[in-house]
Amino acid sequence: MIEAVVENESGRLDKVASQLFGNFSRSQLKELLASGNLLVNGQQKKPKYQVKPGDKLTLVEPEVKQLDLVAEKMDLDIVYEDDDVLVVNKPQGMVVHPSPGHESHTLVNALLYHCPLSTINGTFRPGIVHRIDKDTSGLLMVAKNDLAHQSLAAQLKNKTNTREYLALVHGNIKEAEGTIDAPLGRSPKDRKKQAVVADGRPAITHFKVLDRFGDYTLVACRLETGRTHQIRVHMKYIGHPLAGDPLYGPKKTLPGAGQYLHAAKLGFKHPVTGEELLFEAPLPPYFAEMLLCVKFFSVNKIPPND
Repeated sequence: MIEAVVENESGRLDKVASQLFGNFSRSQLKELLASGNLLVNGQQKKPKYQVKPGDKLTLVEPEVKQLDLVAEKMDLDIVYEDDDVLVVNKPQGMVVHPSPGHESHTLVNALLYHCPLSTINGTFRPGIVHRIDKDTSGLLMVAKNDLAHQSLAAQLKNKTNTREYLALVHGNIKEAEGTIDAPLGRSPKDRKKQAVVADGRPAITHFKVLDRFGDYTLVACRLETGRTHQIRVHMKYIGHPLAGDPLYGPKKTLPGAGQYLHAAKLGFKHPVTGEELLFEAPLPPYFAEMLLCVKFFSVNKIPPND
């Protein structure tokens, strides 16, 4: 337990706490506030609370569970591989890297068994340059050494790579295409969710309608930025949440193991040769079969939930 008393500091609680508890980032402190591990005068407060001289801040560090990273022999759908990079088609249901609650059977566990990986992203995310959600399928680029990792990460930052997703969403989108430019951050109502918030990080998604199925629309979404749950939140924001999405979708949605979202195209410049590479992954069977279903139901005007 760490205690600190506000003296001359003023302003938002999360900002002042980051000054008083220098070993913690502002985002970490927000999580501690939300979990009740950071109290003001013995009470839980929101990050925007304006501190006053004499306020006593009490921080209780949550117990950190040690994880053991183990290489595991697992089947991988490798689309491309050389000495520097690897492109893998991740199946729906596979977690990208270990974390509390998902200590094993992740993509990283499988990659460690298969080949050496870059070390830039720390002990539990070796080689991982970008991530996709557990229940999102599709293409990921992986760095096998630190030089490749630096190049691929720079391309993401400079928005010079290609990331295109296929998404099945609720409703009939009238526009043929569009751009969603709305900042994203942690939801003030539910810390497990992301939301469009005024002080969030810039987030831009471009979408194009590929097909319409009555109550559903198939869209291609191209990411200009890569925020957590970006497509899922942005499509909900414009009134068209992803079908099957257990977190952001409606209660009555299509059956399945999660959101119908697939990282279908991935392009980048090779970190060593400079060659422009572009890869495509076909829709997984569960997604392709659902498209056939909604098309059939749409033509015959039968609700697919029936």
